[in-house]
Amino acid sequence: MAVKLRRQALLTEPPASATSDIAFILIIFFLVCASIQEDDGRPQEIPNSDKERQSKNPIRVGLERDHIKLNGEVMAMQVFEKKLATLLDQKVNEAEKTVAVRCGPTVPYGRWMEVTALIEDSGGTITLMRKVQ
Repeated sequence: MAVKLRRQALLTEPPASATSDIAFILIIFFLVCASIQEDDGRPQEIPNSDKERQSKNPIRVGLERDHIKLNGEVMAMQVFEKKLATLLDQKVNEAEKTVAVRCGPTVPYGRWMEVTALIEDSGGTITLMRKVQ
């Protein structure tokens, strides 16, 4: 003769306060980690947003993975450095020394840092082009 045993469903729910405590602790942990993280890169000088002082014809630099363009002309890095220095020396005031940089999506970060450092060392102020104009 078989005896049937009644089983009760064991459903236990964790207390809601424990779940919210864990979520709160995780949020605090990630906020603290994010605030401790050092800034990457180097500080860059942003051009003034005053429309009257902005250059009407900025120097344009196109940066791609395998080449660099200065005002639409493809050139080697050594030639770029010399021509950029010459162009910036010809400019009289700071507003004219604006260099508009358009960077391709495949350009390595190291190359970007090298070119922007070169522009700043030559006396230019960097502005970024979001779309090809």
